[in-house]
Amino acid sequence: MVGQEPATQSTVASDAAVSGGGARRGWAWVGVAAGVTSIAGIQLSMSLSPIYDEANPLTAESVVAHLAGRIPQLLAFHVVTVVAALLVLVFAAGLKRRLDAQAPAGSLLPALAGTGLTIVSVMMLLGTGLNTEFTFGLAQPELLVASDVSFYSHWIATIEWLWVTAGVSAVAVGLAALRGAAPKWLGVVSLVLGVLTTLVGISPMQYLAGFTGPVWLLVAALGFALGDRRRG
Repeated sequence: MVGQEPATQSTVASDAAVSGGGARRGWAWVGVAAGVTSIAGIQLSMSLSPIYDEANPLTAESVVAHLAGRIPQLLAFHVVTVVAALLVLVFAAGLKRRLDAQAPAGSLLPALAGTGLTIVSVMMLLGTGLNTEFTFGLAQPELLVASDVSFYSHWIATIEWLWVTAGVSAVAVGLAALRGAAPKWLGVVSLVLGVLTTLVGISPMQYLAGFTGPVWLLVAALGFALGDRRRG
């Protein structure tokens, strides 16, 4: 019937989208790279933090001296984190398209999955937003205001760790998987890591989400790249 043609065409388009095989899994491999670079960015962030010692309390001046000796690490942190942010953005778009192809019509889950990771990408970019000013400024630390550098030290140790919305993405993937939109094992893993990431992100220990979120991203991307047999 003429009135049913749009629905039929939509079904055919959806079937084609999920049967594209490896040719349409490039976004998932981008996600693998996003997971690896995100983990690397977090590790670099950790390496830049000064050590807290009760016997020798930190001062703004000691933070300046600490970071002035780590300009190569600051440059690496900037490049790796920005690259990770861009890769996460691509994976977010691919993930939404992938879930749209099999999630129930009108489901909010694909949009939630994509939006959560998009916000993570934004936070990573914000986390690197002060790098140019301070990384090159630290080559002449005597020209910088010590309290400003101390603030910058806190900035690069916190903002890019805000992965709570990745927990929302993971939960969305998990729920979509339980409805047949992704492999069941990936759904279980996503629900476990998603709930954990969301809970720690809500708590005052929110930066712990920076540990679990990238791990889920890597596992999910590998799952779609290697284990999404259908499906493609």
